Amino acid sequence: MNQTQAGKQINLQQTKSAGWKQSTAVRALLLFLFVLLFYFSLAPHLVPETYDIQVDAPSDKDIAAPHQIFDSKATLEAQEQAANKIDSIYSNVALRNEQLIDQIFIRIEQLNLDDQVTVQNKVEIYRNEIPGKYDAFVDNFVKMNMGTGKYNDSLLEEMSKVIKEQVYTIPEETFYKLPNLTLDQLEEMRSVGQDVVRKLMSEQLRDAETARTKVAELVNASSLTNRTSREIVQELARFTIMPNRFLDQQATDEAKILAKQNTPQVVIKEGDLIVKKGEIITPEMYELLKESELLQDKRNYWPQLGLLLMSVMIVVGLYTYIHQYGSNDTTKPSYSNTHLLMLWLIYLINIITMQVISLTQTDSAPYAGYLAPAALGTMLITLLLDVHLALISSVLFALCGSIILNTQTGQIFDYQYGFVIIVVSLAAIFSIHRASQRSTILKAGIMVSLFGSLAVLSLMFLKEQLEQGPLVYSLAFAFASGLLTAILVIGLMPFFEITFGILSALKLVELSNPNHPLLRKLLTETPGTYHHSVMVGNLAEAAAESIGADGLLCRVGSYYHDIGKTKRPSYFIENQTNMENPHDTIEPKLSKSIIVAHARDGVDMLKAQNIPKPIRDIAEQHHGTTSLKFFYFKAIKQAEEQGLTVNFTEDDYRYPGPKAQSKEAAIVGLADCVEAAVRSLRSPTVEQVEAMIQKIIKSRVDDNQYNECDLTMKELDKIAHSLKESVIGIFHSRIEYPEDVKPKER
Repeated sequence: MNQTQAGKQINLQQTKSAGWKQSTAVRALLLFLFVLLFYFSLAPHLVPETYDIQVDAPSDKDIAAPHQIFDSKATLEAQEQAANKIDSIYSNVALRNEQLIDQIFIRIEQLNLDDQVTVQNKVEIYRNEIPGKYDAFVDNFVKMNMGTGKYNDSLLEEMSKVIKEQVYTIPEETFYKLPNLTLDQLEEMRSVGQDVVRKLMSEQLRDAETARTKVAELVNASSLTNRTSREIVQELARFTIMPNRFLDQQATDEAKILAKQNTPQVVIKEGDLIVKKGEIITPEMYELLKESELLQDKRNYWPQLGLLLMSVMIVVGLYTYIHQYGSNDTTKPSYSNTHLLMLWLIYLINIITMQVISLTQTDSAPYAGYLAPAALGTMLITLLLDVHLALISSVLFALCGSIILNTQTGQIFDYQYGFVIIVVSLAAIFSIHRASQRSTILKAGIMVSLFGSLAVLSLMFLKEQLEQGPLVYSLAFAFASGLLTAILVIGLMPFFEITFGILSALKLVELSNPNHPLLRKLLTETPGTYHHSVMVGNLAEAAAESIGADGLLCRVGSYYHDIGKTKRPSYFIENQTNMENPHDTIEPKLSKSIIVAHARDGVDMLKAQNIPKPIRDIAEQHHGTTSLKFFYFKAIKQAEEQGLTVNFTEDDYRYPGPKAQSKEAAIVGLADCVEAAVRSLRSPTVEQVEAMIQKIIKSRVDDNQYNECDLTMKELDKIAHSLKESVIGIFHSRIEYPEDVKPKER
């Protein structure tokens, strides 16, 4: 198998291994996992749990109210109890019975003056007319007040019934005494009778008999001296006196209705037990659970549908941003399924931490929610993925946190937690997005603590009543949240870096430390290669930044790209100080094998030291499948001199590859070639440097070395310009500038 075929085989293997990273099916599965994550993390807070229970069977678990529940049956019972406590209402009726006794005495006077009527007839008339006047008085009163609004109709009907039930029966002998009364007697009796009736009827009488017992005393105390007169006045007064306080059924009913209306609804608070474990389910309990939609066979699916739609919209919005940003921003690589999986894990961890903290909250201490390290996910995304994605994620974390940490009933979101999460997330992003050391994470955690405390303080000041206890606890939890966030980020960063092969800026800075074992080995054993690598790093970093690629990765990758040369340092020209070139005495084919082996050896050494894959890729790909033309032509020359047939091709003298798969690998390869070429020039000029860079780039483009990375011709022009400027700056003293042309003297 020749070198080209080996390179193709390697490319094929890499394509197969990386296939899942760009697979549409895998991406769809990851998006589905995002939907499930949001749905199941928010469901306990938005979707009530349902239970499979039966009447007269014991409950196998405690059933608590998932939200505030109005107990309609208990409310009806409370209303009935309130109505039953209302006593019957009695209303007074102003009858003015003194008018009735006055009418009776007027009739007696009229009839006694009539000599044409016999005494017996007068007795008969009195026996009939006096009771008739009683009924007529009552009926006329009812008729005059019916429909006027002064007294309701039911009260007038009750009055008429009660008065007629309590009518007093005048003794028979009284009627026989009436015809014998003179006008003077009647006049005096009428005055006394009116006074007695008026006085007794001024009291509230439900039973007329109570007042009638007082008549004799009042009459005997009057001015009447004649015994017969006193007896007649007593009987007529007793007859005239009526009850004046009656049951007002309409007012009673209205009062009961008002009592029912004023009875507060019976409420089962969120979290209160409806049924205890082992308790027998009564029909009343079953109906309550049924009305509250807590039974599985009566489940309300609208909350599930609403939450599912919310979860889908969140994921669609998140993926749309990722897709659009990754596709339109050429300075950032497209997000692969690896990045999506890592993003999902970050979301999972962040939501789990909020769920755990929510378990510590109580109705009396909801401020424990401020302890949630909500900025954890934002910091990880900033360090491992992208600051813009972290900004979008901070909004989603605030949305989830305002639901998960919400302890208020009757509302879905608690804006207080959402506000605090937004504040701490932004503080974390702007504190850490340019982090270059692990200690920066701790500093960012302190900034999160400070801004979180300020956010909580502002919310506490907005409340009508500022309580010292909740204020102190809220501030303490908010401050502790930032420190907890920093600790978790420091602990989780290595996990994500190793598991997903992510090279964060912090990891790259650590790898650039000259005290790293491999760099120390490079410096001590191959100082020429070390110096060359540092120069390449400077060139590559500037070139990468000129097109928006990862300059830090290019610089650190350059430090390690030739680490494989430490296995045979003397076979590389930069290390051949005061010694003969060993390639002069060995076959070109062997020289080729030694030279191309440094890429493979470097990968093995880097892998043994657990160096992240992006740096290993640079070491493996920086030469691509370029040709070792010097040894190829040397082999041809030797074959011709020895008269041998040339049975090899240029492909046999190529690096095995693969070709550069990223912009960073391509840039390091160009910088490597340019630095070596410039170093080979004794007195280079600016024109020579520029021409040499253009020649190298054109050679690699013609050789299809950049077909597998997304470098454009416009970017190659920018890289060429950057390399020229950097070379001139680094090798300033060695490069000759053209002298100014002096104008000819006239």
